[in-house]
Amino acid sequence: MIATPVLSGGNTAWVLMATALVMFMTVPALGLFYGGLVRKKNVLSVLMQCFITLALVSVLWVSFGYSLAFSDGELIPGVLGDFKWAFLNGITPDQLSPYYVSDATGRVPHLTFVMFQCMFAVITPALIIGAFAERMKFSSFLIFTALWEVLIYSPLAHMVWSSNGWLFKLGVLDFAGGTVVHVNAGFAALAAALVIGRRNNLKALPPHNLPYTLIGAAMLWFGWFGFNAGSALAADGIAASAFMATTVAAAAAGLMWPILDRIVNKRPTILGAATGAVVGLVAITPAAGYVGVGGALAIGAIASAVCFVMVTVVKEKFGYDDALDAFGCHGIGGLVGALLTGVFADPALWKSYGASPAGALHGNPRQFLLQLLASGVSIAIAFGGTLALLKILEGTIGLRVDAKDEAIGLDISQHHERAYTVLE
Repeated sequence: MIATPVLSGGNTAWVLMATALVMFMTVPALGLFYGGLVRKKNVLSVLMQCFITLALVSVLWVSFGYSLAFSDGELIPGVLGDFKWAFLNGITPDQLSPYYVSDATGRVPHLTFVMFQCMFAVITPALIIGAFAERMKFSSFLIFTALWEVLIYSPLAHMVWSSNGWLFKLGVLDFAGGTVVHVNAGFAALAAALVIGRRNNLKALPPHNLPYTLIGAAMLWFGWFGFNAGSALAADGIAASAFMATTVAAAAAGLMWPILDRIVNKRPTILGAATGAVVGLVAITPAAGYVGVGGALAIGAIASAVCFVMVTVVKEKFGYDDALDAFGCHGIGGLVGALLTGVFADPALWKSYGASPAGALHGNPRQFLLQLLASGVSIAIAFGGTLALLKILEGTIGLRVDAKDEAIGLDISQHHERAYTVLE
């Protein structure tokens, strides 16, 4: 036990690099992944939405978002922080982070933790873009993203990740964002798809640029090492284990989806392989630092199978237009991962750290119940809160472009630019 926390240069260098990797996940990785899936007249609008989210949320985060999510003072006990660290007031370059996984190898600067968490705050609302792609006004998108970040993301982050959060105190496990990021964004995406409605004249068109999508998926896989292994907040064995689990789960899911494609649709597809890998990355996120190889393989394969059914069967049956499957992949994949964390969490990984997060397979069925509780709370806040927010915006400023602008495409109607095509 270290009596006085000390700065670790090695840990700091790793978390700074991980921060850059998580930024890379939003721009360009998510932009290319989503951009390849939409019709060619909307590719710039998706890229713009991803890019501007990085700018908008970064400003909000350092202004007051970080303080609301992680401050040790609270406006609502257990639910929301206060404005103690607004504009990063009182956080100096020599101050060590109050948030860490273990003091055994030293801490990182507080500012490093602020920026690492900033990139999580950026990518979460960016994921929701997949639900309303090709039909939301850009001005409404900006207002929605800003309000959602403050009203939905910050409270949930505080509950699950802040040392004062009520779910954190209960012992909920979310290593890198299964509930805070993926369940949150995914069920918000479902609410968005339902409120905004289906695209007009929606034809069964293939993605306009599968190479973009595959490149984006590969970039996401690369960036996800920062997302998951970086959440150890140290360059240590837990980071290495999370790094390993990330690839194992993505690989298992990336294999499972094309296998199911072959069984159901008679041929494997690049889109299926890319989608499956992303689902595996989503599902392993809450468990990355808590499970070994066996758990990672199981989580990736199970999540891929469940999400395959959601995307190819359930969405078709109910007819909601989750345009790029943000709900089917992130909402459901995150939910599967969060619940299975409570099954496969292995205390042996943490033995040398003096902690013992264990799942049901290791004698602690209570952990599964805690994961179920956290997932339910996340779904209620994400879906209910987003539904209410969008209904208010719809009734005041409006959400959707008109039919003519939608037919022209958002690249021209919202930005007066086009990528590489003439009008369709």
